[in-house]
Amino acid sequence: MVMSSTPIRLSRRQFGETMRRDRWWVQPLVVFLGLSTFVVYSTWAAFQGENYTSGPYLSPFYSPEIFGASPHSWFGPRPAAWPAWLPFSPALLILPIPGLFRLTCYYYRGAYYKAFWADPPSCSVGEPRSTYWGESSFPLILQNAHRYMLFLSLAVLAVLAVDVWKAMWFTDSATGTVSFGIGLGTIILAANAVLLGGYLFGCHSMRHVAGGCVDRISRAPLGLRAYSCVSCLNRRHMMWAWTSLFSVGFSDLYVRLCSMGVWSDLRII
Repeated sequence: MVMSSTPIRLSRRQFGETMRRDRWWVQPLVVFLGLSTFVVYSTWAAFQGENYTSGPYLSPFYSPEIFGASPHSWFGPRPAAWPAWLPFSPALLILPIPGLFRLTCYYYRGAYYKAFWADPPSCSVGEPRSTYWGESSFPLILQNAHRYMLFLSLAVLAVLAVDVWKAMWFTDSATGTVSFGIGLGTIILAANAVLLGGYLFGCHSMRHVAGGCVDRISRAPLGLRAYSCVSCLNRRHMMWAWTSLFSVGFSDLYVRLCSMGVWSDLRII
């Protein structure tokens, strides 16, 4: 029996063309607005170079403060050798680390590829490009630096945890005595460290590291347990990504407004 076959010609969808009837554009629009708001605010806050500390509180945008004018600075004020024409802010020395980690994050890649590049705008929606280069060529091949940014970001997270401890010790301006206490700022900084920890330890690359960096997880029994633990966080990676993004921005805003005298820190203990 001879069966005849007719070739089927597939046509490429035009940009934005789709058969979907749901509001597919809502998610990329929300992502676009959310990430744009954070990028604009964090860039503005990073270049300010002031109002980033209030009492024992230090903005996570500026931590660790390697060089700076506040008591939190590790190595004192700005180096004398710093060029006068080059803008200086303590945040510019440290903020690129968590910034690049988020930029190369597997979740955020998919989010901003859709929201900013429309690559594609959403599933089953036409995109403006006719070719796909993937991440095997410049500049997107630089996304492979994600795991290295993970190690640096873990070091920053450790410093933020120390900052939470320091945020529990208040100095009396009149007597100079230091006493233990907890303010609203302490809770905000602690919540931020927890959310950032959930985001970092739930990272896809962290699963590979926790598993012992082997191709077959069964070869590392101890790594299997760590891999399973990290996978619990990874299942909610999107939630950790957005909540930690909000918390780090709000933490800076809270410390900044306290420093400017817009509002006063609420002392709980």
